[in-house]
Amino acid sequence: MIYNQIFESGRKIFIVLIDPEFHTVDSVRKTADTATIAGTDLILVGGSLTSRPVDNLIEAIKDSTDCPVLLFPGNLFQLSDKADGILLSSMISGRNPEYLIGNHVLISQFLKKSGLEIIPTGYLLIDGHPLSSVEYISNTRPIPADKTDIIAATALAGEQLGLKLIYLEAGSGAARPVKEHAITAIKNIVTLPLIAGGGIKTPADIRLLYKSGANGVVVGSAVENDLRILKSLARVKLEF
Repeated sequence: MIYNQIFESGRKIFIVLIDPEFHTVDSVRKTADTATIAGTDLILVGGSLTSRPVDNLIEAIKDSTDCPVLLFPGNLFQLSDKADGILLSSMISGRNPEYLIGNHVLISQFLKKSGLEIIPTGYLLIDGHPLSSVEYISNTRPIPADKTDIIAATALAGEQLGLKLIYLEAGSGAARPVKEHAITAIKNIVTLPLIAGGGIKTPADIRLLYKSGANGVVVGSAVENDLRILKSLARVKLEF
């Protein structure tokens, strides 16, 4: 089980997010190869815009790496039974019913038949400036970054609802990652594994997130812009 082996392992994990919108079969193979060499623990596949099938991209990734591959779909077109599992995200920071439960109803029968490992995930969008694609597409407002009490209470409610993972997201290309005090506030009252993504560009960003209590970090845009930095980002986990 991926959840037990990775998220509950107790070690720091490094995750690469591949957005199908910006990749071809050849480029995902190159990214997967580089991610494996760098020591990546997990690969997520998903984005806000892509509406084309992702089966071929996932198959190419799995041909190039032994890393588990999880779906992180931004819409209903990004489903595939070729992956190992799915972060089944409920955007508990927002109030758009489609992202809380509506889309989940539509894909429930597919997931039941797919054999994918399902990891129920509480997804919290945190304001990272500027307006993110996630915010625009989902028509939800992020939680202000300095409202740590609301952030922590929302994560706690997710745990009480039976979710298994908390994902704090500043948004793709955010000017800054999730602030460390928000992570610390959550870890003080929530026992679930916590991962953070959005706006992560440097080893220093990752180091601070780990120190604040994040179990894992998710890097996407920075790697898409320059694949050469992947190794330096991934090896920060070795310090912990």
